[in-house]
Amino acid sequence: MKPPKPPYGAALKRLLPREINLDPSTLEKYAGDKWFAAHQPDAVARPRSTQSVSRLLRFASRHRIPVTPRGAGHGYVGGCVPVRGGIVLSLERMNRIREINAADFVAVVQPGVITQTLQDAVEALGLFYPPDPASKADSSIGGNIATNAGGPRCLKYGVTRDFVLGLEIVLADGTVARVGGRTHKNKTGFDFARLFAGSEGLLGVITEATLKLIPLPPFRACLAVGFGSMRAAIQTLHVIFKAGFLPCALEVADAFTLAAAYRRTRNERLRGCRAHLIVEIDGQRKSVAWEIRELERLVRRQQPRFIDRGLGLRQCEEIWKIRREFSYSLRDTGLTKLNEDIVVPRGRLEDLFRFAARLQRKHRLQIACFGHAGDGNIHTNVMVDYTEPGARRRSEAALDELFAQIVAWGGSITGEHGIGLAKRRWWPLAVPKEVRELHRAVKQALDPRGILNPGKFV
Repeated sequence: MKPPKPPYGAALKRLLPREINLDPSTLEKYAGDKWFAAHQPDAVARPRSTQSVSRLLRFASRHRIPVTPRGAGHGYVGGCVPVRGGIVLSLERMNRIREINAADFVAVVQPGVITQTLQDAVEALGLFYPPDPASKADSSIGGNIATNAGGPRCLKYGVTRDFVLGLEIVLADGTVARVGGRTHKNKTGFDFARLFAGSEGLLGVITEATLKLIPLPPFRACLAVGFGSMRAAIQTLHVIFKAGFLPCALEVADAFTLAAAYRRTRNERLRGCRAHLIVEIDGQRKSVAWEIRELERLVRRQQPRFIDRGLGLRQCEEIWKIRREFSYSLRDTGLTKLNEDIVVPRGRLEDLFRFAARLQRKHRLQIACFGHAGDGNIHTNVMVDYTEPGARRRSEAALDELFAQIVAWGGSITGEHGIGLAKRRWWPLAVPKEVRELHRAVKQALDPRGILNPGKFV
């Protein structure tokens, strides 16, 4: 049975005749992201210009129609699920790189530009845009900004927000505003560009971004290191920092993740490995060559099971191939992967892995941990077989305990994916009442009719 057409559908089609779709199959396609929730919108808008976005939001504000902004749909928390129906506003057609300026070290892009596409374009000119979410081949710059996406290189270079210099934003009432600029330093008024970065589509719609670029490091080197215990891996991490090194990436994986990766890849290095580190250094060839030798010397003192070294782009990519298999390997288990992107203070990393082991025993669930050890952002995956009696109840109890402990340690319940729908339950635990009120005040000021991405955490 076809869903009824919204009463405003004809008016929308007249407003933006070539940019509105009411087809049921299209509505279903835009009902969710990578999380376990979906809700069909009344209409899908795919504008080609800022002017179209502005006209759409003026119309939606006037008629109090919910609008859910959407990037490429690769989120993991239901952030772009249109839970109140209304209009899904997809920015996918606004996908032009407007400018790459090597003199100013900036790129000006529309929100639908794919992250990898931008990186390839700037690197061809000897420039570098470091943010590297795992989905960079599919995710869009606008979605990255809206969620403040991260990735392995955050340790040295920072997250997406740190590379946003300026934004063109369409506010809920259709007003077009430009915040920030194109200079690498700017202290003129409030830093609104950083406010909108990470706002999850609740405050405005990004229609253009001016991004900071830096010189492309000419050389890379990696170490992949296997250990007999997670404790040895974490101790090695502390040794690296204590010696004064700042890798561009420092990744860790636990025994369950490695066993799953071995079954998928048949990489003999992973057989029986209890913990795994990847350390990457970048910079000038001579300094990187020296640093990687010194790092290898430090790591060997920790008596690892093995060390593999990669020098240069091709060899480093061979080492990173195994890291990119981790999520797929966990899916191969047939269990449902509840991917939680928690963050702990770096000194609590070993405590986190011990706590995850206790949760496994207590709730009879596998928990796979891997991710960005350098900044304490560990993807803690609760693996659930929902065919088992009581599995849902046990998984929810495990997550409640996990988030309570993370907050007690002074950590964060999300470092990359955002709150969306998936973490709304723990929002009051993670954020004090007065700060939640501050969020509501900002939301009320910018979206007084509450039309932007309603039903989420604010």
